[in-house]
Amino acid sequence: MQPKTLNSQYNQLQENLDYLKLTKMKEQLDAILDKLHKKELAFIEALKLLTDQEVERKKINSINYTIKMAGFPHLKELKDFDFEFQPGIDKAQLYDLATLNFLENCENIALLGSCGVGKTHLAIALGIEAAKHGHSAYFIKANDLFVKLRKAQSENRLSHMLKTYKRYRVLIIDELGFLPITKGDDRLLFQLLDQRYETRSTIITSNVQFSDWDELFEDPRITNAILDRLLHHSHVITILGDSYRLKVSFVLGKAVSCFEGRFFVHPYLIKSVHA
Repeated sequence: MQPKTLNSQYNQLQENLDYLKLTKMKEQLDAILDKLHKKELAFIEALKLLTDQEVERKKINSINYTIKMAGFPHLKELKDFDFEFQPGIDKAQLYDLATLNFLENCENIALLGSCGVGKTHLAIALGIEAAKHGHSAYFIKANDLFVKLRKAQSENRLSHMLKTYKRYRVLIIDELGFLPITKGDDRLLFQLLDQRYETRSTIITSNVQFSDWDELFEDPRITNAILDRLLHHSHVITILGDSYRLKVSFVLGKAVSCFEGRFFVHPYLIKSVHA
């Protein structure tokens, strides 16, 4: 084939790769063609190398998109958690949860403890791990969740909203009980958990121990129903420790205040619950 024809085809190939947005293939093209010319690679090997790079790029982009859409307030992973500061946490248990078997089994996770002990960090870390493996995740503060559900209910869109939240493979509800619960929120939470029951996994963080949830919500029957849906097939981790944020603030010479919820620990709640 004439050099002029080869150049024309090469330029067209470059344009095709640009059009298809195959940026990694374009970046590797010259190096692969050089190896083909030197007969260092078979044709099928060259194609595989080119596509491997592009597949890896698309996987990374997909993970980044999933993490972005999850709405995590921070990108914190397990490797970033200071287990030495919270020695009461079973590190092995957290890394076992990070294998995501709890998702396969549609199990829930509850992280309980006072302000600043690392509940949100651990919840986000597990959510990011799920996103890295292609699972849809969504993070929302409990107060924001109730605001959205109440608004949807007032606009006759509650059923649609509940279906939206049901789609996420893992839903993280953060700081449940940190702010006052409005009348009727218990029924909304029950409906949400009931929709996800045994089909999806929910991670909840709370500064209120389960023994006090009858005071958190208005209707004891709904409270029991919520706990039934949440604790059946679940892992409950109670964190007994100091506030990490308070420690950092003291190191910086600042005085901060941190809301401490009432704290009651039942031995049953420290371990995972498998029912």
